[in-house]
Amino acid sequence: MAPSRGPIGIFDSGVGGLTVVRRLLELCPGHPMVYFGDTARVPYGTKSPETIQRYAVENTEFLLQFEPSLIVVACNSVSALALDPVRETAGQIPVFGVIEPGAELAASLTKNKRVGVIGTSATVSSGAYDRAILARDPAIHVYSKACPLFVPFAEEGLFDHRATELIAKEYLHSLLVHDIDTLVLGCTHYPLLKEVIQKTVGHKVTIVDSGQAVAAQIHRHFGDSPSQDAVLPDIYVSDLPSRFQRTAELFLGMQLNEPKKASVSSEAVGDKKQKRS
Repeated sequence: MAPSRGPIGIFDSGVGGLTVVRRLLELCPGHPMVYFGDTARVPYGTKSPETIQRYAVENTEFLLQFEPSLIVVACNSVSALALDPVRETAGQIPVFGVIEPGAELAASLTKNKRVGVIGTSATVSSGAYDRAILARDPAIHVYSKACPLFVPFAEEGLFDHRATELIAKEYLHSLLVHDIDTLVLGCTHYPLLKEVIQKTVGHKVTIVDSGQAVAAQIHRHFGDSPSQDAVLPDIYVSDLPSRFQRTAELFLGMQLNEPKKASVSSEAVGDKKQKRS
């Protein structure tokens, strides 16, 4: 059955999911997208699994009103802890997480079988990347490190700030002593800081962008399509739309449609469900 031509629905806790949008604009430029950034409740990575699951279901319910062709969970914390609730909520609509594509790419790229993973506290604690990588090659040694400060640094647009460099050195030293040759950016915010991270680990370490990996998977899902002009995503956020737009345009290098403020509280989601039923 051919994929639906509804929009690609994407959600993340903030601006991080734009790393997926950026790749999709390159690979699937003519496909419409609806993006939701839960800026009122960022970061997710410091929250409990139960809270992350609740947020994930509410975000999914919000996207369903746009009748998407598929949903992208552009958040590693949700992909690690709440992918099943998202899929249950989405029903027959395909759901793509970021962990499996990132793990598959990392396992295929490592030469010395020493892979580093950085992510939020929730993602690292879940062990999701460790399991996914080892499922593909049990001989790989996986070394993980939680880097919680990277998310607010990315949200503040401190992509190449001196403070970011200092924190990167502090976080990544414990991985470099294990002689890793591949590093998975296990949070879609982290590619915003890729330049600093690459400088810190050196160019002998291959960086895996899980957002890029899932975008390639979605491109394969839709198949080849004629070259088309990029369709700008419709963007919704739960707070501070102007601030989100400034950071998003800085990262994407293009002028975007003005983000709309939307509520995804339990009450608001319930109202939407009643209107659709």
